[in-house]
This record gives sequence, C-alpha cells and structure tokens, in this order.
Amino acid sequence: MIRLEKISLIFGRGTADENEALKNVSLTVNPGDFITIIGSNGAGKTSLYNAVSGTYPLTSGRIFMSAGNTAGREITREPEYKRARYIGRIFQNPLLGTAGRMSLEDNMMICSRKGYPGLKISLNRQTRDYFRSHLAALDMGLENRLRDNVELFSGGQRQALTLLMTVMSKPSLLLLDEHTAALDPHNAELVMQLTLRFAREYKLTVMMVTHNMKDALETGNRLLMMDSGDIILDIGAEEKAKLTTADIITRFKDIKKKELSNDEMLLG
Repeated sequence: MIRLEKISLIFGRGTADENEALKNVSLTVNPGDFITIIGSNGAGKTSLYNAVSGTYPLTSGRIFMSAGNTAGREITREPEYKRARYIGRIFQNPLLGTAGRMSLEDNMMICSRKGYPGLKISLNRQTRDYFRSHLAALDMGLENRLRDNVELFSGGQRQALTLLMTVMSKPSLLLLDEHTAALDPHNAELVMQLTLRFAREYKLTVMMVTHNMKDALETGNRLLMMDSGDIILDIGAEEKAKLTTADIITRFKDIKKKELSNDEMLLG
C-alpha cells in the first residue's frame, strides 16, 4: 500500500534550532493493515503523518504508494492536495474536519469533491437521499439535520461525521491522529466502534496514533512504537495479542537503555 524508504525530516537545518523529526525511517504498510502507533510526545508520530500526507517535503528518502490500479508509484514530491485523493487524515480536534458555519449537506458536498476540484455534483434530492442513507449509519439522527450548520453539533457528532465523510471518499490509506483523544469517554468509545466498523465495511488500510494503551494493544494487526524520530518496535498480530503495557515499557527500556514511565506513554 505504502512504502517509506529511509525518510528524514529535519526542521531548521543548519541552525541552532535544528530538529531531526524523522531519522531514516523505513516502513512498509500492507493493504488491509490496521496499525496502531504509540510513543510519547516528540517521538515523531505526527511528523510521520506529515511526511506520508505531504504536509512537509522530505529532507531525504523516498515514498511509494499503490492506489487504485497504480502499483508502487513514487509520490515523494507529490503535493498534499493531490495525495488527498487517496490519503484521508483525521485530527485530534473534532472541529478541524468540518466547516462549522456551513450546513451539513454543504460539508458533505465538499467531501464528495475531495481531491477532485473540477468534479461537478448537483445537490438534488437523489444526492440528499444518498447522504441520508450514509448518515443513518451513525445512529445520531444527523440524517434529519442536513440543513443545520455543523457548528450546532457536539464534538462527538462532528468527529463521527468527519470519520464518515472521510471513509465515503474511499481513501486507500486512512491516517488517524489521536482522533478520539479530545472526546468524552462515551463519544470516544462510539467513534472508536465506528472506526472499527468502517475499517471492515470499507476494507480500509489504517494507521492510528493513540495514547490509549488499551486501544493500541487490542486494535488492529500491527503495533509500532516510535521514539526520537525513529520506529523502534514493529510488532505483528500474534505477538501483539500477548503483550501488556508492562511488556511494552520493558521492551522500550531494553532497546533505548532509558526509563519510560507508564504515565508518559499513556498521556504523552
């Protein structure tokens, strides 16, 4: 699905503030993978997403992507807006994925054109029925609020809506950046269950950054651990199923020869 070859991302290169956010990271993500990613703040998790989605140009290294009928195409220099055609990304802040002062139906129209600025879609009865049929899957009553501005919705509703709109655009790869962390426990659980359901139904390839060790250990088929801009652990499903939080901390100490407290991992 996507292959990273020794990618590096350095900010402020050659200055007193130089920061090597990613250090020669190599990673292969296979179609259908659901990868959870853990690590304390500054470990490089968001920088990894920024590199994959094209937010910042790489300092070095190459990125290859298989999307649609295209296998192994290099996208290292492809801009972010073009990658948005096949890479979906959801942030921690539930307000970032929707335009609050626009109606729900207008938000969904924009989403339908994601990555395809020239695409013309008519907002007619057929389109509204299509939107309602998908919104009903959220079980939040939003299918009856198409003309309400999204700013009237709760954070949980907006994040669930962002998730739905993103998967409706049929991304080849979905990047989740602590997408439940800002929600109350009830809504966090609801959005997490929707995530698992949509991943199955839409046959998504997913990478999910989380500080929730329960989700990290129980969700998906692979677990990555990052530290200081590098991937220090890549654990497959069989081994992952046997791990505990204590095991992860022990692994970290063995690899890095330094302490990592439970709170640092959980809360970042």
